Amino acid sequence: MRLAILAYDQISPFMLSTPLAVFGEPFLASGHRVDVCAAQPRLSATAGLTIEAPLRLEDARDADIVILPGWRNADEPVPAAITSELRAAESRGALVVGLCLGAFGLAQARLLDGRRATTHWACVETFAARFPEVEVDRGALFVDEGRVLTSAGIASGLDCCLHLLGRISGTAEANRVARHLVVAPQRAGEQPQLIERPAIGSSADRRITELLETLRADPTSTPSLDELAARASMSRRSLTRHIRARTGGALGDWLRRVRLARAQELLANGARGLEDVAVRCGFPDAPALRMAFRTELGMTPRQWLARQRLD
Repeated sequence: MRLAILAYDQISPFMLSTPLAVFGEPFLASGHRVDVCAAQPRLSATAGLTIEAPLRLEDARDADIVILPGWRNADEPVPAAITSELRAAESRGALVVGLCLGAFGLAQARLLDGRRATTHWACVETFAARFPEVEVDRGALFVDEGRVLTSAGIASGLDCCLHLLGRISGTAEANRVARHLVVAPQRAGEQPQLIERPAIGSSADRRITELLETLRADPTSTPSLDELAARASMSRRSLTRHIRARTGGALGDWLRRVRLARAQELLANGARGLEDVAVRCGFPDAPALRMAFRTELGMTPRQWLARQRLD
């Protein structure tokens, strides 16, 4: 499989490095290929850096996946040379990804008409006004529409790329890469962009981190809020407030995502029998597991499995 990243003048080094970090050495060692393509061989990047792109934009034309990592200004149209490559990719059946403001390039290429999409929260209203044909999800970290994916701002590009890696190489490999990058493997696309977080390094923060990691290690456990509050040496109300600040929602919602991630890993590795998978992941039964798939991913376990490997 070949993955092409479209670079441009004044690109953010962070945005460019996001897909390069996720689709790194293990991905290349599996026989895949990752190329950076640009209209000119030498690019100026933000912070005064200079980047050399080894391939031309048109060299992306045989790629299976084409990624536009951001765009330099929401008020500036994406050049026709880039949008034409995006259209060419979509027309030949390649998967197209717009990270952060890269969604503007996909929308300008008319690849998002009639589809759901997201972008950075600070520019989402501009995006919605400029592209009324797009169904804008203002809060999602990323949106997977099958052959077209978009993500919200900056760090959520990692979530989108990890999700895509999971589709290509399986959830277990995506989780392994996430652990290597020291990022959360369980962040679903529907998790909100804006999350109030407690001060990093505070005593309460460390206790909540330890608590959540214990639950992640064994999602089949079902302690009550009172039990968890006692473990964290907090009141139930304080625990609920800290968890909401950390995860963006209630403990039950976070735990459902953790259990779902475990189920995805088991299913991707060949586990059979939804009832058994459900129990091993902490769901009461198979119907509850199916409901979690529909709630978080908008599809059934069978549909999710069918999309894990690209044609």
